[in-house]
Amino acid sequence: MRPLLTGSVAAIRALRWRSPIRPQTLSDWDPMSRVFIKKATYDPSIIRPMVTEMLDSMGPGWITSGMRVLVKPNLLQPADPDKGIVTHPLICQTVVQYLLDKGAQVQVSDSPGMGSFRKVLADTGYKAALEGLNVTLTPFERSVEVDIGEPFGRIPIAQEAMEADRVINLAKLKTHAQMYLTLGIKNMFGCIVGLRKPEWHMRAGVDRLMFARLLVQIYQAVAPAFTIVDGVLALEGQGPGRSGKPRQLGLLVGGANGHAVDKTICTLLGLDPSQLLTASLARQMGFYDGTVHVNGDIQIVDDFLFPELNSLSMGPESFNRFMRKYLLQKPVVDEKKCKLCGECWKICPAKVITHNVKGVHFDYDRCIRCYCCLEVCPYGAISAKEPLLGRIRRGLIRP
Repeated sequence: MRPLLTGSVAAIRALRWRSPIRPQTLSDWDPMSRVFIKKATYDPSIIRPMVTEMLDSMGPGWITSGMRVLVKPNLLQPADPDKGIVTHPLICQTVVQYLLDKGAQVQVSDSPGMGSFRKVLADTGYKAALEGLNVTLTPFERSVEVDIGEPFGRIPIAQEAMEADRVINLAKLKTHAQMYLTLGIKNMFGCIVGLRKPEWHMRAGVDRLMFARLLVQIYQAVAPAFTIVDGVLALEGQGPGRSGKPRQLGLLVGGANGHAVDKTICTLLGLDPSQLLTASLARQMGFYDGTVHVNGDIQIVDDFLFPELNSLSMGPESFNRFMRKYLLQKPVVDEKKCKLCGECWKICPAKVITHNVKGVHFDYDRCIRCYCCLEVCPYGAISAKEPLLGRIRRGLIRP
């Protein structure tokens, strides 16, 4: 399902050559707009030279002995790497070894949406992959107040992310039921510590545009030196958690500018980058001029399954309650899969999830559609669905 893109694949391929995404010689490239596209598998003999080439492109001296470097993967929840939910441990291992060889002091951290950090490390294979390496493995626990600009002002961001000499952003290519895609920019939202994430979902999540602005401004504040997106095994459909479907894409994409990386991935998936709110806002806010210089081949994936997004509010205020309950997309529980584990109601920032022996229930009048519940459900029991009346209405008004 690809609802935000129209036109034939041939037309999309033709458009890309008129866009600022263009291969050039190495001497012509601006390092900040250079994006590497690599065809890869999770084979150390393949991943290691690719990652080394990407990081070496930053030039000599960008990592020096004694430098404090934070590596921030996507460790959303305890999940085997073959589920497509977390950044593969081999990629993190390779980056960590590269940094250690440069004499850096390396820390690997994230703030998982569910599960203890220890369990996440064990279940994702990170503990085994980083065994024996001189690296600090710790969750984000302390925050510092950082002014990220209007309208948010000062917000708490992980202290380690703000105090590191360099931050390496290791994202995962996944769909996202609220923001369409999880790529490089959104991965920095993991620098918001623990339960403060759902607090910010509550403040901004009901308005996708506002939440996208928050994500862009957090990325700019943390300012990672390099972003690598693991799309070797991606997640399509109703991501970013277990409701998504793993999809072999064989892609490793990286660059110094996360905005350029995200734009390139949109193009690779046959998606107009302007439809990714974080990408369009970055340009509007003057953080990115849209230029991409590609090292690699652009081969469009023309059947990637995107989530379907609907407006969260519509029509006169007096009808909003009816519309939010019967017309607009909402989280829905599959009772056969639900184990009443409690992860959804624990994380819900709006506190609209209740439960009893018969199952889980949502107060859709107050639900902000942040889909935190969908992200953390360990059984894939929650999905984002549009009610029947909503589908009928959309079919009637579609041109």
